[in-house]
Amino acid sequence: MTKINLETLGRLSVAKRGDLGVRAAAQKIGISAATLSRVERGYLPDLETFRKICRWLNLDSGQVLGLTPTKPSSIPQVTVHFKKAPTLTPATAQALGQMVLAAHRAWLLTEDEG
Repeated sequence: MTKINLETLGRLSVAKRGDLGVRAAAQKIGISAATLSRVERGYLPDLETFRKICRWLNLDSGQVLGLTPTKPSSIPQVTVHFKKAPTLTPATAQALGQMVLAAHRAWLLTEDEG
């Protein structure tokens, strides 16, 4: 089984829509056809588009991002989102996101100690 991540999101979308056209699939998802086409070509979607595509594909967005599930709690949550920029590669965006999440986890540990 192929690991589900941001790079495979577009391929999963192509597979799910099958013979359904890009416009029809995009309408079902609630995004523009141009946006779906870009995602299917490997571009990173914005956070809202990512959420909609994951919901359409019946995927846990945390699984796609490689996050481990945690039980609900009152711990403050953090979300990382980068706007599409031609100089930001998917690998760099993923690394920066992981760095922000690691900093958040470290902050939570210091909160527990204090």
